Order: sequence, then structure tokens, then C-alpha cells
Amino acid sequence: MTDIAIRVEDLGKRYRIGEGFGAYSTLRDRIGDLFAAPVRRLRRRRGMEAGDPHPPSAVRGPEHIWALRHISFDVERGQVLGIIGRNGAGKSTLLKLLSRVTEPTEGRAEIYGRVGSLLEVGTGFHPELTGRENIYLNGAILGMRRAEIERKFDEIVGFAEVEKFIDTPVKRYSSGMYLRLAFAVAAHLEPEILVVDEVLAVGDAEFQRKCLGKMSDVAQQGRTVLFVSHNMSAILRLTQETLVLDGGRLVLRAPSAQAVDHYLTSGLAQTGERRWDPEDGKVAAAAPFRPVALRVLDHEGRLSGQVAAVDGFQVEFEYELLEDITGLRVGIYLGTSRGEPLFTSFDTDDPEAFERHTLRRAGRYVSRCRVPGKLLNGGRFLLGVNASSYRIRSYFTDEHALAFTVDATGAPGSHWPEHRRGPFRPALAWEIAEAVQ
Repeated sequence: MTDIAIRVEDLGKRYRIGEGFGAYSTLRDRIGDLFAAPVRRLRRRRGMEAGDPHPPSAVRGPEHIWALRHISFDVERGQVLGIIGRNGAGKSTLLKLLSRVTEPTEGRAEIYGRVGSLLEVGTGFHPELTGRENIYLNGAILGMRRAEIERKFDEIVGFAEVEKFIDTPVKRYSSGMYLRLAFAVAAHLEPEILVVDEVLAVGDAEFQRKCLGKMSDVAQQGRTVLFVSHNMSAILRLTQETLVLDGGRLVLRAPSAQAVDHYLTSGLAQTGERRWDPEDGKVAAAAPFRPVALRVLDHEGRLSGQVAAVDGFQVEFEYELLEDITGLRVGIYLGTSRGEPLFTSFDTDDPEAFERHTLRRAGRYVSRCRVPGKLLNGGRFLLGVNASSYRIRSYFTDEHALAFTVDATGAPGSHWPEHRRGPFRPALAWEIAEAVQ
């Protein structure tokens, strides 16, 4: 038992949806209800006698949804465990259960050690207290002595870069200052288990690098870390093993590289085509834009899940407009199999094209682009799609819509039997000349 930091057994969390809390009733309302109750009972009785399965006063029970179900796993002391999954997979719910923010509906989770959590900006902060007071408050919550907090105090403030504002109430902090101090407190007050959600996405690039470096230091100190992120590079860099959640279920626990590959390619068509179900909730919410299909075509225009690096290929996005849309732009995201972005391109990046298609009438369309040959290296790539009217509305986004493979046979430099690093393998123009003496 001594080498286990977290033990989760058949954990589940159910939420009630579709039923809000009613307004507070006044004395007059209560008196009115007292006299109306006999009338409602009489109507209900008559409705049941008439065979109406839903009489007027019948109240249907609340609906429920399982955010997590049947989750079981162990985390050893000193392990850095990643948790990945699509939005709504249950990642944040799992961390809230482990951090005791909410209670499970079923199952149990055993935590051996004090937990420092960073689930959202300023977790555990009191807005009326100053930064200094919140540092001491959080340390006390973690069970630390005042001397321990004071020993770490200067390091926390220096990391957060809020020296000038440390005696200012945190309610006056910007979101960036709030986040820096919250992370500094969570990482520096030496919890035995550190739980970090995707909150790091709020910070700027320099702060994210700083936080990832600190988390790497925490991991090397032998403390247990649970890390939720959509940044696959960070998952691969910081974690040894990763859990993949889908629909509230644990579908895979594997070495991080294998888990990331499974997550990014699971459910993606291998034939070079992705079609969307019109009944899907995400598709229905995109109206009046409706995605139909995304396809990869080889240099001869054939549907294919594998293309040659030397020949180039086409990407076409078919969609339907249920009504006229002004300022629409439809585009693709290209990324590596690890989720690292390579480029984004829209069908109206050319100003002249935007002028011609400022108004798109209701109907069916195909936006098609060509990716040139001798650009990509061999390997697995991901295509995402986006449809939006810039700064007006985002209609539809699917960042992991389709996976395909690039075959590097005959690519620039392929006569050298070496592995070329990186996702690009362009044919660049070189000139060799004698240097002028």
C-alpha cells in the first residue's frame, strides 16, 4: 500500500440535468397553493380515469447523465500520469472527485497524501484577501506549518512575478496575474500529489513554458502528478503513462506515446473520407452551416487514405448552407499525429476570392485546395476543419476530423538512407559555388 498514491475503484459521477431550481415562494404563493391543491388532485384523477398517460399535473422525473462511470486505476507514488480525451469525456470531473471538490455517486477514491489542485484560475483563492494572505491560506489548507510557508514565500512571489501587487486583494488582479499566483502556490507549497487541469492554456506562451518547466521539476522530485491537457506535446514531454477517457469511460491506459496515437486517430476514417451525421448534436448546432464530408484525394483525384509526398494531394470540404451567410470562410487545419499544428488555410485567404464570395447563397458547396508535392515528410497527419464569419460567429470546428498517411518514397533526399526529422520535407533550391578569395 505504501507505494500507491491514488487508488480509484469503480468510480462514477451522475448529474441531474434539465431541471432548474424554482423561485422562492412568498406567503401569498403558499396560501394560493394550499387552496389550489385539491383542484389539481381532482384534475389528475380525472385524467388517469380517461386513460391519459400524462395528465396535466403529472410531473416527470428529472433526467440524469453519467459524467463518469466504472473508472478504476492506481497511481504509484512519484508517477506523472496524463489524462486526455475529447471535451465532455469526463477529465475535469475525475479531477474534481480526486480533489474532493465534489462527491462521487458510486465507487471510491483513496488518496494517500495532501493534494494541491489547480482546476481553474484561482482555485481556493478568496477574492477579498490579498495575494500574501491567500498564499498563507492555501498553505494552511494543505496542512503546512507557517514556517514552511515562509520558507517558500519569496520563491512563490518571484515565480508569479506579482511582487508589486502581493498586498493587493486578488479580486483586482488580471486573469494572467491570478493564474500565475495560483499555479505558483499549487506547485511550490510541496503537496504530495499535484493535480493540474487544462488551466495553463489561459497563460501566454512564456508562462506556459515556465509552468511546464516547473512541473518537470516537481516530477523529478518524486511527487505524484495528474496532468490533464489538450497539448499532446506537453503530455509526451511530462508523462510516462496516460489515461484516455471517452464518454465518461476509461478506454485505454498505456505508455503516453501509444495513448496519444490512439486518442488522435481513434474514430477517424482510414479511407480518406469523413462524413458527418446530420442528427449529431454538434452538427445541428452549426446551423445554418451544415458539414457534409471532408475528403483527401490523391494526385489523380481518387479518394485515398495515403498519398505520395512527391505528388501532392487535394483536400475538399463539402458543406450545405441552409440560408444565406455573409462573410463565410471555410478552412482546414493540418497537424501532426501528435496534435502539433503545422498550418491553417482558408478558402478566402485571397482578398479577391473574399470579395467574390462575400455573400454565399443557400445551397450545397465544395471548398477545395491543393497541397503541393515535395512539402510534407512521410508519416501520419491530421486534418481539422473550421467554418466561421470572422469576429461574427464560429459555425463549426472539428480539429481532429480526418487522419491520413503520407508516403515519403522518392521525397527530396530519399537517396540517403537516413531518417529525416520533422513534419516537412521540402525541395529547396540550393546553389553550390566556390567562395570568392
